[in-house]
Amino acid sequence: MDRRQFSAALGTAAALGFTGLPAHAQRAFADGKDFRTLDKRAPVETPPGKVEVVEFFWYACPHCNAFEPQLVAWAKKLPQDVVLKRVPVQFNESFEPQQRLFYTLEAMGKLEDVHNKVFQAIHGEKIKLERFEQIAPWVEKQGVDKAKFTEMFNSFSIATKARKAAQLANDYRIEGVPTLGVAGRWWTDGSAAGSMQRALQVTDFLIAEARRSK
Repeated sequence: MDRRQFSAALGTAAALGFTGLPAHAQRAFADGKDFRTLDKRAPVETPPGKVEVVEFFWYACPHCNAFEPQLVAWAKKLPQDVVLKRVPVQFNESFEPQQRLFYTLEAMGKLEDVHNKVFQAIHGEKIKLERFEQIAPWVEKQGVDKAKFTEMFNSFSIATKARKAAQLANDYRIEGVPTLGVAGRWWTDGSAAGSMQRALQVTDFLIAEARRSK
């Protein structure tokens, strides 16, 4: 979803699926066409010897919702030297409550249980989770302690994580979601690659490039 059009109604996302590409086809991926190289490297948190892949997303984005099952399937096949990191974006202040929702669930050890339920609530059940007053009661219904959630949601540590996420999106020069960043050096998305299916294939190619350039 383009950040300049995030509030517009969007059509149904195209079907997604990751099949991979043979080596000869991978050579067709071109900088400036299928992916972009950053002028200045973005920071990474993975240790030496690991390749960091970042998925920039927004819970309310229908394209992110459609992409989620394919990303999960792709992530299950990642080799041990690749680390997938999810980063919720903040294109304006209205995005921050959902950023804090993500990081609070993560801090409480509830992300694995609730992450997909957030997408389902917003896109499947049409529940509004845009403000804390809407988020907190819903989270409680998912079995999360509301008092602890509230304290963590409003904590300095979660506010700091939200700011760092916004800065990382700026460092990657993200203009829409979902977008995949690789090794602090490149990014690709459905617009650049032609589809999110192909963006995953481009990401595999860039992971290999990151390994070769170490």
